[in-house]
Amino acid sequence: MKEIESLSEFKDWLHKGINYEAAVKNLDLIPFEKEILNHKFNGSLFLGCELSQHAAGCITCSDGMVISNRDDILFELHRSKLYTPMELFKGFDIQNKDGYKSTYDYKVYEDYVKSGMETPNSILVSLTRRLHDHSITDALQEIISGRKVVAIMGGHSMERNDPYYFTIAKIARTLTQKGFLMVSGGGPGAMEATHVGAYFAARTEKEMESAINEMKVRPEGAAIGKEYTDKDWLHRAWEVYHKYPIPKGKEKESMSIGIPTWLYGHEPPTIFATQIAKYFANSIREDGLVTIAKHGIIFAPGSAGTTQEIFQDCTQNHYAPYNTIESVKKHISPMILFGIDHWTKKRPLWDFMQIISKDQPCSELLSLTEDTDEAIEKIVSYEPEKYSFPR
Repeated sequence: MKEIESLSEFKDWLHKGINYEAAVKNLDLIPFEKEILNHKFNGSLFLGCELSQHAAGCITCSDGMVISNRDDILFELHRSKLYTPMELFKGFDIQNKDGYKSTYDYKVYEDYVKSGMETPNSILVSLTRRLHDHSITDALQEIISGRKVVAIMGGHSMERNDPYYFTIAKIARTLTQKGFLMVSGGGPGAMEATHVGAYFAARTEKEMESAINEMKVRPEGAAIGKEYTDKDWLHRAWEVYHKYPIPKGKEKESMSIGIPTWLYGHEPPTIFATQIAKYFANSIREDGLVTIAKHGIIFAPGSAGTTQEIFQDCTQNHYAPYNTIESVKKHISPMILFGIDHWTKKRPLWDFMQIISKDQPCSELLSLTEDTDEAIEKIVSYEPEKYSFPR
């Protein structure tokens, strides 16, 4: 089904007499009421479009489908693009110490909690969230098409003054410069460091270091491991974001995608991800994040969430060789446990991972390191076709 995302495409479709099914996405079609009333739309979809009641009725009566955004629902049921930081942080006032609570992102979170988080209090809430998340997945797949996607996973509690934070940022910056598209869970800590690195890909490492130094000064008495709860967490990032804008014309070279969820809405998303795929359903978000990182995942020190992601990635790698569908390629991709002490002592998963991957093809791509250059080389030297199935 062809996707129509511009008025010129829509006009061309009408001109050709609607001779194929299409999904028309997020267009203002109010001025086209007369033309719409003169056509039939069998099997076509109108997603998030602005339509008059007569036009919408005409489409549905001719076996088309209309899914419109609603004024009584805070979020859009259908989006044709991912969020930008400025969309999610719309309403933020840096002069207000509680400025984050005035943002669109936080208001959606409040509504999410009020209307039932994992157990929605009505079928309408459940359906609208799923429609929203479907459009996010569609937009995400479109933007990563043809890109070499690498993920960095790690703990939200990692502070900006942690040496690992700067190391992760350096890795992400280098990989971005080498043409990889960095993704993460889109939140604070190690996730934010990933996007800081990509954001500064077109600037010097010294500038990035200065920016991190400016952000890492915390209020007196701040809770250890909960930097994202600091009243000025977003404020500090906001100042750096505007002080060091991405150089004009370098937007694509500095792009990264954060993939957070409103389930963890108490953790603000990072402003440094240039594109944000925010979901209501954490299960879809988690599995999707691991799945799209086909060029490897670096697991920085983390806790329960990072552990879960290690097991999810291990499962996908384990079963890839059993794929027999010729038209669908499954890949085994690098799994890099970054932080020797963390993954051998604090969370001793390294020995376990070696045991369960023994004699499996994925064992060749499993590694433990503390070395930045080694981690980067593991990603850069990876040959996807060598580890794709069926062969």
